[in-house]
Amino acid sequence: MLFNYCSTAMPPRKLLVFLTTFLVALFTFSDPSFAAANNVSIDFPYFTLRNLTLLGDSYLRNGVVGLTRELGVPSSSAGTMIYNKPITFFDSDSNVTASFSTRFSFSITNINPSTFGDGLAFFLSPDNQTLGSPGGYLGLVNSSQLTKNKFLAIEFDTRLDPHFDDPNENHVGLDIESLISIKTGDAMLQGIDLKSGNWITAWIDYVNGKRKLHVSLSYSSFKPENPVLSVDIDLSDYLKPVMYVGFSASTEGSTELHLIQNWSFSTFGFVPARPRLSPHNVSDSSVTVKPAIPVPSSGSKHHKRIGFGLGIAGLAFFFVVLLVFGYVSVRKWRGIRTQMSFKAELLAGPREFSYKELKSATKGFHSSRIIGNGAFGTVYKALFASSRSGTIAAVKRSKHSHEGKTEFLAELSIIASLRHKNLIQLLGWCVAKGELLLVYDFMPNGSLDKMLYQESDQATSLNWSHRLNIAIGLASVLTYLHQECEQQVIHRDIKTGNVLLDGSFNARLGDFGLAKLMDHDKSPVSTLTAGTMGYLAPEYLQYGKATEKTDVFSYGVVILEVACGRRPIEREPGSLKMVNLVDWVWGLHSQGKIIEAADKRLNGEFEEEEMRKLLLVGLSCANPDNVERPTMRRVLQILNNEVEPLVVPRIKPTLSFSYGLPCLDDIVSESEEEEEEDSESSISLSEIRVC
Repeated sequence: MLFNYCSTAMPPRKLLVFLTTFLVALFTFSDPSFAAANNVSIDFPYFTLRNLTLLGDSYLRNGVVGLTRELGVPSSSAGTMIYNKPITFFDSDSNVTASFSTRFSFSITNINPSTFGDGLAFFLSPDNQTLGSPGGYLGLVNSSQLTKNKFLAIEFDTRLDPHFDDPNENHVGLDIESLISIKTGDAMLQGIDLKSGNWITAWIDYVNGKRKLHVSLSYSSFKPENPVLSVDIDLSDYLKPVMYVGFSASTEGSTELHLIQNWSFSTFGFVPARPRLSPHNVSDSSVTVKPAIPVPSSGSKHHKRIGFGLGIAGLAFFFVVLLVFGYVSVRKWRGIRTQMSFKAELLAGPREFSYKELKSATKGFHSSRIIGNGAFGTVYKALFASSRSGTIAAVKRSKHSHEGKTEFLAELSIIASLRHKNLIQLLGWCVAKGELLLVYDFMPNGSLDKMLYQESDQATSLNWSHRLNIAIGLASVLTYLHQECEQQVIHRDIKTGNVLLDGSFNARLGDFGLAKLMDHDKSPVSTLTAGTMGYLAPEYLQYGKATEKTDVFSYGVVILEVACGRRPIEREPGSLKMVNLVDWVWGLHSQGKIIEAADKRLNGEFEEEEMRKLLLVGLSCANPDNVERPTMRRVLQILNNEVEPLVVPRIKPTLSFSYGLPCLDDIVSESEEEEEEDSESSISLSEIRVC
């Protein structure tokens, strides 16, 4: 508003003079010599979202921060919590490096004790966007760029990872720009089990004058005399002038849950240049500076002090107004530039909807219009009054504009350039009010998983003809993405929840938020493992390399679900034992009884040879050895009776990884998005054994 007023009401020359004066004042005010470094003290007896940034899978619940996904079955997860405000650790004027001390309470618990890892870390980093890979990387570094992130961290490691020279699965270590600890301490020597599930209080103290760092642990609030870890080290070379502090954690094939309950942090060692008039309050945290002690004086001096104080207050207020004006102006300028960039790139593509139009069509995004939830956000049914927009559509609305922006841009840039009858049609988009929205054709029959697993009798409406047509349609669109596009598209999240059904039960593939474009002649690059556990190929879980064969594996799992009417893993009736769908079908195949895997709800109303062929195609695609999996073009030819089916071995092949990486043993996971979409359905799980 202020920007609009100044830019329209003020003449250009005066506006230029004003902006020049503003910039001079801004730079003068931000000059490091203008104010000396001060000691900082922050305290969170409990957490709120103010002054904190949550990245990855981290979340806030009842004043406690969870750093990794809270699931009842093993998953791969990484999350970070960062304090928003940068903290000064080096004062160039006095050439002093700060000492620091922090205290926090954490809990590492495990729903399934047979799976564990990988732990959490307290870190200091010059970057306020620190988020790394799951697994042994503790959410600190990316598995494909081990040296990219700069950090100083204290790790609380619950897994022995030989790659990082870990001594055991219950240790504390000092990490500096590497996950190979400079020194470690065994927590069990002080009777501390990091995975006990109990609340553990940790103290981390660094005294720069003594060049010593100590880490102490206790189940109580009393600090023990002897630290778990003591390191003689000079951190002045690693503590940058300004750094961010926070916590990160990760899992891989584990149900380990990492919680932070409270946190205090302080720096000391700086000599304040002058006292401040009052403490500086920072919401839940506070930066405390001792106020000046008043000295009695005469009345005239008292009036002079009042005048002087008012002058300073007025000047400070003026600077605040300038800063706010500058901030608002820059934000608005960036927003205008971003939207202009969007419009320029998408001028010939899908239309831009107004936020008002989408809000009206969804009744203000009312809960009664919700038709699904996913990793990107919530999907609403939209009824448009305008005939040019169509009468019904689906609007996908992001939960968090910051975290969802990457996925939004990925989905928009990819799907807008694709055309296939078995792809969800993108009608338009909207970027407004910090939200990201995509508008699609509405699919009246919903998602394939709901149609297969809903408890009502409507699942029987998905007859054999529909199921075979879905398998062929999905094979057709994947053939298009893998081999017929100018640039190959690896979807990376093929699952029944992302296969939607139109009014004629034709399959429409959607959700390209995890998709990756790549040239056909380029080898796949190592990347952060993404997708939904239960549909991920063994080699993708092991190495994080997405190829067209990882999509083929996911397709195989989906096809077996379509034929059998069973989830990737289901609990055996009357037992706690989990039954793996691929193993179960392969077991029947080895006995020559594969046709018994057919969905009983079909009541035998199917062509037996077609059912046998579909089951064998599913097994061939879900082969643990990616070399033996067919291409999607070959799958489509088989289903269209253009070529002979592949020979599927009677015994499920075993696969050994030989690159010196640890074995991924007994991974059991679920589709967390399916659990969100249908809380009343049975848990969707999958089990993969790779040895």
